[in-house]
Amino acid sequence: MRTHPLLIAMLVIGPLAACAAPSTAPEEASFGPSPTLPAPDKSLIPTVHVAPVEARAAGTHPAAPPGFTVTPFAANLQHPRWLYTLPNGDVLVAETNTPQPHDEGRGIVGWITKQFQKRAGAGVPSPDRIVLLRDGNGDGIAETQSVFIDNLHSPFGMALIGNQLYIADTDALLRFDYVTGETRITSQALKVADLPAGPINHHWTKNIIASRDGKKLYITVGSNSNAGENGIDAEADRARIIEFDIASGAMRPFATGLRNPNGMAWQPQTGALWTAVNERDELGNNLVPDYMTSVKDGAFYGFPFSYYGQHIDTRVKPQNSDMVARAIAPDYALGNHTASLGLTFYDGKLFPNHYRDGAFIGQHGSWNRKPYAGYKVIFVPFKDGKPSGGPEDFLTGFLTPNGHALGRPVGVTLDARGALLVADDVGNAVWRIAPATGTAGAK
Repeated sequence: MRTHPLLIAMLVIGPLAACAAPSTAPEEASFGPSPTLPAPDKSLIPTVHVAPVEARAAGTHPAAPPGFTVTPFAANLQHPRWLYTLPNGDVLVAETNTPQPHDEGRGIVGWITKQFQKRAGAGVPSPDRIVLLRDGNGDGIAETQSVFIDNLHSPFGMALIGNQLYIADTDALLRFDYVTGETRITSQALKVADLPAGPINHHWTKNIIASRDGKKLYITVGSNSNAGENGIDAEADRARIIEFDIASGAMRPFATGLRNPNGMAWQPQTGALWTAVNERDELGNNLVPDYMTSVKDGAFYGFPFSYYGQHIDTRVKPQNSDMVARAIAPDYALGNHTASLGLTFYDGKLFPNHYRDGAFIGQHGSWNRKPYAGYKVIFVPFKDGKPSGGPEDFLTGFLTPNGHALGRPVGVTLDARGALLVADDVGNAVWRIAPATGTAGAK
């Protein structure tokens, strides 16, 4: 995130929540296949509107639609960001955060940024480990938590292929031997590939997903800037999804121009790869929508030169008209500044048929919008492999009426029985959402 000199002074002497006029645009205009894209609203001082953290009262939980219950699958975790369910039902949690050193960790700018992160609940050291959660009796609560792998470097994505467990650190793809049922891996990691990182490493998370045949991994790599302000050269090998061939170790760009892709999932009806992407900031409350899209091999999605197809970002110098002409628009907007991170398709049998094949998206929440956006899990129905309706709130209750954050949802996945699991990195919990006993789809 680029920090303006006046913003530095403002953060030191003024309240964070009083930095810009609130948006009056209807929120629904920034969702769907054809979102409203107004003219950019650039200002010397960008909107900074941070939801300060507040501890959730004991015994309370987020809210789901009628007919569903929400329970803590696991609590007292340390900044849980990403989830992965193993074939035997164990759930892996990446307890992780920004690596050090980092471009935002030096001097007065670094100090102020850390205060901003602390206010938002993100200023904690990275635990750098994977924790295993086990629900041995099937009651929807993990009875045991054990450190599965430690001494990692800002780990994020996880994928099991056969008896090989792949972990994506911020700077490397690692492989471990896995034995079903074990609660700790102590063997040395094998580094199978370097991943783009370096001294800037602006968007540090690296997610991975295995192809259906287990022959390839797909790896997300975020940009090295908000909108190219660190120079075009700093974006080499960034803002893309990489295809990694497991047998040969060969890597190639699968899709590029994706500012900060995070969640990835295979759409059950078509088998297409989809991703959730964070778009750029500092163009006003109503630009630019985050989005999810099917990922087309060889496609370019615009970053840094343009957004949402061929809408040129004039802040980027030098521009590249040839690349803008190649840029394609994504499939479905997910709201302005919602920080949509988690993505999973519902292919289980526990939920009512309405949810079959649709997408759940974990929205971490805004810092660059007033009023707040995100801070919830939404559901988007699909039909014939494409979004077929507007977004539906599915898990809410992460913001208090006075704008304090009781939690911030990140990764989403299904457990072995078909319930939805949500990682809450501010609430330090994993929430489980399942149909209430006696409702349609309950088992």
